[in-house]
Amino acid sequence: MTESDIGLRERLVDAGVELLAAEGLQALTLREIARRAGVSHGAPRRYFPSHLELLSAIARRGFGDLAERVRQTLADGPAGPRAQVAALARTYLEFALDHPGMYELMFRHDLLHSGHLGLRETSLPLFGVLAGLVGEARPGADARRVAGALWANLHGIAQLWRWRSLQLAVGDEDFGPLLDTVLAAHLGGPEGGR
Repeated sequence: MTESDIGLRERLVDAGVELLAAEGLQALTLREIARRAGVSHGAPRRYFPSHLELLSAIARRGFGDLAERVRQTLADGPAGPRAQVAALARTYLEFALDHPGMYELMFRHDLLHSGHLGLRETSLPLFGVLAGLVGEARPGADARRVAGALWANLHGIAQLWRWRSLQLAVGDEDFGPLLDTVLAAHLGGPEGGR
């Protein structure tokens, strides 16, 4: 692939990321991405033989952004596995709420068929970081299952918070107290005890 091919490929992904942020998942058509990138509607097929491959490239960008936030959170965040899990949980929720279109695309495995286009290689390491910290915070627990339950809980919070359902139900405008409750349910009290 030439440098101009790589540049156009990146421009198409950039246009998709911007479109996703502005208009959401339903707007991500090949034709609209091409229009926004300033190329013919057939040009994306040269670099992405299917719509699925372009969506996957856009989702990989999101996973890269989330991975960088996770790295930064762990580098700058608190010490101790429980505090690190709490910081990662907050980072995850903030990402989901700040980038709802990207967040939705990243976890729509029904759309992306993640095993075929390299998405598992970008998403599973993030889960591995969470599971590793959960294992340190709760020695003896099945860390992958606890991390999976915690992740499912965080995903539910992200969705319900975005739809404003949780604010109505719990009467909070800050998800912090709810997050503390979720962490205590999965990890035990603030000191890690049950």
